Amino acid sequence: MTYKKKLKSGFTTGTAAAAATKGALLLLLDGRAADDVRVRLLTGDHIRIPVHTCTRIDQETARCSVIKDAGDDPDITHKAEIGATVRLGDCLISSGGSSEVIISGGHGVGRVTKPGLDIPPGEPAINPGPREMITQAVEDVLQQHGIHRTVFSEVSVTDGEILAKKTLNARLGILGGISILGTTGIVRPLSHDAYIATIRAALSVAKAAGADTAILTTGRRSERFSQMRWKNHPQEAFVQIGDFFKLSLETVSQHRFQRAVIAVFFGKAVKMALGIPHTHAAKSPMTLKRLAQWARDVTAENALAEKIAAANTARHALDYILPDYPQVVTRVGNNIVRSASAFAGPHVHIRAVIYAFDGQIIFDSGGRD
Repeated sequence: MTYKKKLKSGFTTGTAAAAATKGALLLLLDGRAADDVRVRLLTGDHIRIPVHTCTRIDQETARCSVIKDAGDDPDITHKAEIGATVRLGDCLISSGGSSEVIISGGHGVGRVTKPGLDIPPGEPAINPGPREMITQAVEDVLQQHGIHRTVFSEVSVTDGEILAKKTLNARLGILGGISILGTTGIVRPLSHDAYIATIRAALSVAKAAGADTAILTTGRRSERFSQMRWKNHPQEAFVQIGDFFKLSLETVSQHRFQRAVIAVFFGKAVKMALGIPHTHAAKSPMTLKRLAQWARDVTAENALAEKIAAANTARHALDYILPDYPQVVTRVGNNIVRSASAFAGPHVHIRAVIYAFDGQIIFDSGGRD
């Protein structure tokens, strides 16, 4: 008997920043470094986060850092060192008055340069959720000590600029480092929260940049071929959606794009033609069986259908289909348009483009270039 390992949850960069801030503030007010700190998540729950380093810089300033733990989620920022330099401002007040938390971005935290994101251009890429958590962490400490004070927290990420090169931040207009993210504070294994957030942010930035057409690809190769074809579209219009077929088209509709181009390779095209919302979930035998049925429907060639059904992959099946049976590819392309239109709704014009694996276009449902 085999047992499935229970995947371990982790915490976000926003949670790490809040924990680092709290650790530094506790050092300033208590005079000693804590081994760990208790942070309130955006769900209302609490989590204990180990403190990695904590140093007092002067009478009013301290810096602590936390090692981000993404659990079993494949995360670029897993094991990254997230720090906060905290400085006390104003005078202590025993009662009355109010506290203020001023959050800024230091080394390794990106800066927003394009409109369309939750944070306006010119500000550090620290999202509203993490800002709320940092503020709450500061207020918890001040309330424990019965004081009000202005507190400055500068968030930093060791090697953040290097990590950012492995993300799509530059496409979103986030330059110089990573984003501090988190909608709940917890990273759920294989939840794809970060990828989903990137797709939504990318489409928001594209709309803010004035694009009326979203060109959706599934990865770097299909995007590169599409950029070569549609050179007159702004860079922001090209959005990599991975396997998130339905979610991406729903987001296109929410942002009121007039048109969406779906430009994909044949293997992914077959899954989209089946109307599968998240295409990674589709199994090859199922997709090839349906592809074989479509081939039989449009060609009446039983031998062709049998070859397709027995193929190892969609790429293998395409060798049987082209060049003699282009109508099979046309059936796939038209089904993509139908599936995508169902997800996006009637107000978005859908155009489907299918690439062969060498980048040659083997189907184009038409439209303006």
